[in-house]
Amino acid sequence: MLLYGALGVAAFAGCATSFPFASNLMPRAACNGNTLSTRSEWCDYSINSDPADAIPDTGVTREYWLELTDVTVAPDGVYRSAMAVNGSIPGPTLMADWGDTVIVHVINSLSTSNNGTSIHFHGLWQLDTNDQDGVSSITQCPTPPGESMTYTWRATQYGSTWYHSHFALQAWQGIFGGIIINGPATSNYDEDLGMLFLNDWDHQTVDELYLSAETIGPPTLDNGLINGTNTYEDGGYRYNTSFTSGTSYLIRLVNAAVDTHWKFMIDNHTMTVIASDLVPITPYEATVVDIGMGQRYDIIVTADQANVANNFWMRAIPQSACSDNDNADDIRGIVYYGDTADTPTTSAYDYEDACADETANIVPYISKTVGSAASANLDEPASIMVSSENMFRWMLNSTTFVAEWKNPTLMQVMANTTTFETSNAVVQLPNADEWVYVVISTTLAVPHPIHLHGHDFYVIAQGAGTYDDNVALKLDNPPRRDTAMLPASGYLVLAFETNNPGAWLMHCHIGWHTSEGFAMQFIEQYDAIAALTNNDVLANNCAAWSLFSKSASIEQDDSGV
Repeated sequence: MLLYGALGVAAFAGCATSFPFASNLMPRAACNGNTLSTRSEWCDYSINSDPADAIPDTGVTREYWLELTDVTVAPDGVYRSAMAVNGSIPGPTLMADWGDTVIVHVINSLSTSNNGTSIHFHGLWQLDTNDQDGVSSITQCPTPPGESMTYTWRATQYGSTWYHSHFALQAWQGIFGGIIINGPATSNYDEDLGMLFLNDWDHQTVDELYLSAETIGPPTLDNGLINGTNTYEDGGYRYNTSFTSGTSYLIRLVNAAVDTHWKFMIDNHTMTVIASDLVPITPYEATVVDIGMGQRYDIIVTADQANVANNFWMRAIPQSACSDNDNADDIRGIVYYGDTADTPTTSAYDYEDACADETANIVPYISKTVGSAASANLDEPASIMVSSENMFRWMLNSTTFVAEWKNPTLMQVMANTTTFETSNAVVQLPNADEWVYVVISTTLAVPHPIHLHGHDFYVIAQGAGTYDDNVALKLDNPPRRDTAMLPASGYLVLAFETNNPGAWLMHCHIGWHTSEGFAMQFIEQYDAIAALTNNDVLANNCAAWSLFSKSASIEQDDSGV
């Protein structure tokens, strides 16, 4: 039986694994963090402390075991095959305090039919730990079935994010879960309700759908899920949560969809948005929040509507401007006051159907200024082509990204490779502490969520139309995050500083597009990477993958990431 993760730490199904979920969960070493009325504080730090300058030294290690297995599920009442983490979709939530060390053991118990794996910790900087970023073909070979991989990283930031497989389309088969790193906040709240995942869902697997995506275009999906559940026709059940009147709740929103841009709302309730991705922001109020694939928002909702009704719809609405879903009007949960949930009769807020970003509302709490681009000023137009096999392939700057599972970028660096295949789409940034500007543009009427590993980037321009020298760049405290929308028929200009040596992937977070080559990578401070890489672990995992792939006659059929 599959247990679905509830809001907060997901349920653990012992039937799927004999490994413990977590151990060594030591108490906070120095203090108790904060209180309901002092959320801006954190031990000897506060919301005014910049994680880029100072990280608490807690001396605490959090250790987790995650086992990946094949399962049969019916989250909306219709059964299909999937993959799960510790028997759960979403998987267990990894929890830590700001500054903790986190160790994650990943056991690959998937079937041997092409199922290597890796786990990426989305949005974490991985400062000086590039080899822990968990990206197949970039920082490691896939971990083969029957083997395990241990990741160790520091909780350098705080807030809400998620982990997911970075091998083929496994993230959308069910291999994902939440990450909560406790720290200060820009607004007070009473209770932390934990993670709230928004997923699209189909009654075919994503691997089955990928053939259609490659040859015809993005498929229309059957349904969507809120924290792993929804109804479909006469089956399934609603996600629901109870509110106590007068209480304020922190909810950590994640868009974990393969190809859906959401408008999120709770009827009659106003949300206060306090963080975008892992960056605390000046709070702003909204009745509707746009959330692109890979993005996260921390929102506070106050239970102040008991005089209106006892039950309210929570809505995740696919935007038809870029998302096709057969159940678009009924991806809903229930927020209720009182003892039991009932069917709400409330109405949605008005909204414009558009795949927009929250950029105009986002003001990072800690103000920073972007410097001039000394390292690189890159122009990366996005386009699409049809391959000789009559399959769609995405391109950045005329290059369709393909990296080899068996020969990851880090392995090439450790072998002193300095010239890379064109299809690896490598941009080398050799110098430390210089600014890089990247212009990503498209003439196609399709928006894309762009995610950069290893950095928060600064959104210095974003809009429809053609980017040219007349577009003003916002350099004084622009929005800062790790995933932002490239508008349809428009441009996204991002900036980041070369302060984190490693091989870092940048890609569209639409699952089909990543597999179809919409990606590139930055090799940052090449000369510093080898000293930061555990070559024995890298080589041993690649040797295990090589042995498995030969014995199972594995053939790579996607971009490698």
